[in-house]
This record gives sequence, structure tokens and C-alpha cells, in this order.
Amino acid sequence: MLTRRQQQALEFIRAYIARHAHAPSLAEIAAGMGVASVSLAHRYTQALADAGHIKLRPGRKRAIEVAEQKRPAHILPLIGKIAAGQPIEALPGADEIDLSVFFTGPGRFVLRVQGDSMVEDGILDGDMVIVEKRATANNGEIVVALIDGNDATLKRFHLNRDGSVTLRPANAALPPLRYSAKRVQIQGVVVGQMRSYR
Repeated sequence: MLTRRQQQALEFIRAYIARHAHAPSLAEIAAGMGVASVSLAHRYTQALADAGHIKLRPGRKRAIEVAEQKRPAHILPLIGKIAAGQPIEALPGADEIDLSVFFTGPGRFVLRVQGDSMVEDGILDGDMVIVEKRATANNGEIVVALIDGNDATLKRFHLNRDGSVTLRPANAALPPLRYSAKRVQIQGVVVGQMRSYR
């Protein structure tokens, strides 16, 4: 476990390298942390090296190298943005996406999609949707609905003024389905989607 000041030193070093593409000197670490003593900055860096967070390269002015952090398999780097329209430069960033936070949660489950009724919403045959278990839905939400206690379907939910329910496909070739409310049981609402290209 790092002390609060050691953690601050590590964060300063990482941020400095991200900005300048090279490590800070001990004097720059001391100045950046607001400490008067370079020897104190040296003590912090030595503690970070002993803990395996950085590597020290003796004989160099900028002797610090941040150790590669082992990232859990469910955490991926978010390295920037990319345009799906006009090309823009894809800029690297320092963020990460924890897929377990993005997709998992209480009452969530996954279903594999069969068919093409939701293609205009970008949900294709073979995709997997992440569903949050719920018994109610708001108009326009994509739901897993059970019809007459037997047939499950993935559609957009609409509650009509007369109390009936319309389940709308996202495919112009298919008609909307209208049912009395008692025939439709909401099983959950789609909160995410996954697709593999391999």
C-alpha cells in the first residue's frame, strides 16, 4: 500500500510523462508536489520503485520509467474518439473502460438475438443484448416482452392511450404488433449490446 504522498508522486509522474513524453527530474517532482527537498522526492521515487510502480535507471537525468500496469481482462483502454462521418484524428487518451461496470449490474442478463426485426436500430442477427430485468418500461425503450406467457420477442415498447400495447420492430418490412396489455409481460429493458467480428 502506498502512502498518500507516494500516491501523489506516482500520479504526478504519470501525468508528467503523458504531457511531455518523458519522465520528470527529481527537482521537477519536488516542485510539482510542492516539497522543498529533492531528497524527499528521491525518497518517494525509491519507495515507488520498491513497490514495483516505477523503474529507476541509474546514471540518467530522467531516470524514471513507469512500470507497465497489468490490466484485468475485463478492463480495456479507451484511447480516444473516432469519427464515423468525416475523418478526424484518433487521439490517444488515458482513460479505461471497465466492461464489468459497463455491462454488469443487479438483475442484468444476456440474450443472443435471432432474426432481423431490429436491424434499423443496429441490432443484428447474432448480436448479444444486455437486458436489465424490469416488469415495466417507458415508451420507446427496447424491451424483452413475453406474449401470452409463451413467445418472447425483442421490440420497442409503446403503451397506447386505450391501454393496449404496441411492440414495434425496427424493420420497415415488418408490421407493428398490437396486443391488449394483459397479453404482454415485460421481462426487461435493453441497456447494452455486444457484437463480435471474429
